[in-house]
This record gives sequence, C-alpha cells and structure tokens, in this order.
Amino acid sequence: MLMSYFADLPTIQYDGPESRNPLAFHWYDANRNVMGKTMREHLRWAICYWHSFAWAGSDVFGAGTFERPWAPGQPVTPERAQIKLNAAFDFFAKMQAPFFCFHDVDAMADYETIGEYSNNLATIVQAMEGKIAETGVELLWGTANLFGHPRYAAGAATNPEPEIFAWAAHQVRSMLEATHRLKGANYVLWGGREGYDTILNTNLAREMDQLGRFMSMVVEHKHKIGFAGAILIEPKPHEPTKHQYDRDAATVFGFLKRYGLENEIKVNIEANHATLAGNSFEHEIATANALGIMGSIDMNRGDPQNGWDTDQFPNNVPEMTLALYHLLKGGGFTTGGFNFDAKVRRQSMDAEDLFHAHIGGVDVLARSLVNAAAIIEDGTLDHFVAERYAGWNDAFGQNILTGALDLAGTADHAVFSNSNPKAVSGRQEFLENLINNFC
Repeated sequence: MLMSYFADLPTIQYDGPESRNPLAFHWYDANRNVMGKTMREHLRWAICYWHSFAWAGSDVFGAGTFERPWAPGQPVTPERAQIKLNAAFDFFAKMQAPFFCFHDVDAMADYETIGEYSNNLATIVQAMEGKIAETGVELLWGTANLFGHPRYAAGAATNPEPEIFAWAAHQVRSMLEATHRLKGANYVLWGGREGYDTILNTNLAREMDQLGRFMSMVVEHKHKIGFAGAILIEPKPHEPTKHQYDRDAATVFGFLKRYGLENEIKVNIEANHATLAGNSFEHEIATANALGIMGSIDMNRGDPQNGWDTDQFPNNVPEMTLALYHLLKGGGFTTGGFNFDAKVRRQSMDAEDLFHAHIGGVDVLARSLVNAAAIIEDGTLDHFVAERYAGWNDAFGQNILTGALDLAGTADHAVFSNSNPKAVSGRQEFLENLINNFC
C-alpha cells in the first residue's frame, strides 16, 4: 500500500519530439548540452509537496475530489504522513526529478502544541533524510507555513501579538535548521498574510518594522548555524490579504534596502504572482537581475479569465522563451531552480494526471530553454539593444553617468551644441517578429 499508488506507471524517459508517448519527455533531455550546461543543470526543476500531495482537490465551492491513500484534506496522522512521504518520493523518482520542495505542514503529522509540532517535524525530517539518501532527489528549498493556521489570521511577523510572532519564529527556526540538515539549497519566506485586509486597523510603520526585524533574525540564524544556502522572499501583491508588503521584486528590493538586507536576501519569483501584480513574468526576472536579487522561480501560470492565483502548469512556449531568455542573460540559476508550484485541475483526479502535468511543464521549460539559447546565440536582439543605448558609452554619456557633468553642464551641452535630436524607432514589431521566428 505504501508504494502502490504509482505502481502501474512507468519511470519517465526522454523519447524525443517525434514520439507520441504521453508518458515520456519529448523535449527535456536531461543530459543535452545547451550553452555549456546540461538541461538538468540549467533548469534545476523541482516538484512541490503541497499542491501535489497535500491538496485534496477542493475549492471554495466544493469538497476535495482526490482519492489518495494518504487522504489529503483529512487529519494527518503519523501513519498518513509516512504513506504520503513514500508516495511522494516514489513519484519524484519516477519523474526523475532532480529536486523537491516542501513546507513543514505539508509533510508532517498534525499537532496541537508547540512540543508536538517539534516532535512531529523531527520525525518526518528524519524519514525524509533517509528517502533523499535512497533516491538521490535533493531539496531545492524548505519553508514554514505561516499563513494556514488560524493564529496567523492577522499575519505572522506582522501580527499585533508578539506571542504569535514568537510562534512564527519557532517554525522558521525549526524549518531553517531542517533545511540545513537536509542539505537544501535555499530557504523561502512567503508572507501570505504579511499585509492587511483593512487599513483601518493597521499600523503600517509598526508592521514593516516587525517584518524587517523578523527577516534580520532569520539571516542572523542562517549565519549562526552555518547554512550556506540563499534566503529568498516570494513576492505577491495580494491574496489572501487585500495588500501584501512584498508586492513585487522592485518593492521587495526597496524593503530589503531599508533594513540593510539587500546583500543577504534574494527573491523567489512566481509567474502567477507577477501577473497578479500587473507585471509580466519576464519583467520580474529582468527586474530581479537588474537589482542583483534573482534567486529562484515558482513555475506556474494564471488564467486571464480568472482574477486569482490559479496555479496552473505552464503551457505557453513563447512566453516561457522570453522568461528563459532573461534568466540566461542574468547568468542563470546559482542555488535556485524552477519549482512547479502548480496543481492539476480539480477534475484531473487520477494518478496519471500528476505525470501528464509535470511532463508537460518540464517539456515547456526545456523547449523554451532551447529557443532562448538560440536567440542569444543569434545575437540580433542583443545587438539591437546594445546599439539603442550606444550613445551612453560615448564620452558625453559617460560624463553624465560618472558625475563629470552636473545638471547645468549637461544642459549647457545642449545649448552650446545647438542640439536638435530626433527620436529613433524602437522597432517593436520587428523585434516581436524576431522572437516569434525562434518559437
């Protein structure tokens, strides 16, 4: 029973683009070399524990539709936690996934007291350590769920009650140490309720200072225990709260700068969160690159006909090509990777559906990686952008940027040269056609 849920399904292999086998990769060839690295090294993709194994297939209008041996959505006993763990690692292995990710409560048995929390987490982490050794699947990142329990209705680090702040500190300390023990590459903080539902009862300055102190404490503990991985913040503008303080990559950078953490914390960008913030996915990656805080990516998509975070698997190769282009231009991942923070649809109830979803997502990333590399190797786009800004490399442009010219001196240049510059075409349509030619 512990290993039977996926017993009838094969280990997923690479069959190539011409194959019609739905249980095979068609574009993801793990050892294929792209720009000096294998696809596996570029993508560093991970399966998430929460959507794939903890979600019951429920929504706000209906109960769970998934019938799994570990009974997602039901009270998690130690026995069910172990069944879930065995099934999860069986799935990771059959998908040949390099990595996985999890929250504390995704994997462990339920608890009532802080002592039970600590004991139950320790039990599952020990079991997980054995599974990692057995399968070779590594931990991309760990995190603590600081939004699900009723105690966090008014936030965790931003809660008006310091006792709740302390509970959150215990969870984060425990999971940061667990991630370190499991040799995780990163630790993620998602502030799902670090914001407000109404500004009427909210002290913004107080809450941001609390959040800044909490982040500083996490960084301090990281160094204290010798955790070498990255600390990441996952931006999102709203939902479940009306407003969250970690709205997008630029907002996060401003927050980090204010509290002196810009060299200690990076971002874990989510595609669906980017679009909820009114940004494109590639904009968030390019912004994180520009600010030096690019860390990791939660890979999913939203639905333009829905106004909420639908967490669907990616299926748009041209969109992902642009995302991979900007990722590669920024140097690619170091400790980060692509975590599939995505869930099968509520009507996709079979074990096989989990395979189809992840196969499709991985293939979209692999195909987009090849396209993005081809765009970079072609050089037309990069050359166009370089030429567009070429004037800033000349003496006059450099004198402005270095401070050799002040405002008056720059203005005088325009006067003395009798300047009458003309606008130059941005060639947007040409560039859009260029990208489409690679997709």
